[in-house]
Amino acid sequence: MSPFLAITVAAIPAFVASVVEFVEAFTIVLAVGTTRGWRAPIWGTVWAAVTLAILVTVFGTPLIVYHEQVSQYFHLVVGVLLLLFGMRWLRKAILRFAGIVALHDEDLIYQREVAELRAQGLTAGRWDNIGFWFSYKAVLLEGVEVAFIVVALGAQGGTALQASILGAAVAFVLTTIAGALLRKPLAFVPENWMKFVVGAMLTTFGIFWGTEGLGIGWPLGEAMLPLLLLGICAVSWVSVRMLNGMLPEGAQVAARTI
Repeated sequence: MSPFLAITVAAIPAFVASVVEFVEAFTIVLAVGTTRGWRAPIWGTVWAAVTLAILVTVFGTPLIVYHEQVSQYFHLVVGVLLLLFGMRWLRKAILRFAGIVALHDEDLIYQREVAELRAQGLTAGRWDNIGFWFSYKAVLLEGVEVAFIVVALGAQGGTALQASILGAAVAFVLTTIAGALLRKPLAFVPENWMKFVVGAMLTTFGIFWGTEGLGIGWPLGEAMLPLLLLGICAVSWVSVRMLNGMLPEGAQVAARTI
């Protein structure tokens, strides 16, 4: 795989998807830290990272190391998983743009998390189990999604794997720096658009690799990827317009303010 194709196929979607997941995890950790103190959420984040590293080592490494021995079936499995994962993100993005589901709002999520954490109460001078597990669960769940995307996009090995890891690492660094400087939810990040982009790209790769896994070759090879992506974006746009037309007048505004 050429360096340019590796960046397009692996680094960019890994970066965009990782930004979305890291922003969501940061919102919860920030809510815990500002409400209940920083010791427990920091340790929760550290242990979540350790758990994630173990999971990736145990399950991700064999997939990458031995993918050549089961190349066709491997492409099929990865393609199906990417397709399911991408369609889930794409579906949410379409429903949000159509006004059926409320747009993702990090400020609102932060306020809800703070209210829930304050309702739990806090005993001064004691270890905060609630803060630890809130942070641990948030970082682990979002991290698992990042790990899956990175491993799946880098499953071709070599340049693709390096590119996907680099994309996720850059996303982590940028999100951490932005969060440390601003010390507030990163609501300026256009998560809904980013989820749409990632959903469309993962769906594209899922269709492409899944078809190859069935033993069916694409007539233009990897040049089919942008054509598939364009087709998925066109279908998504039509879906948004159709869903908009099905909503009663005023329903879209109501959905966006939930």
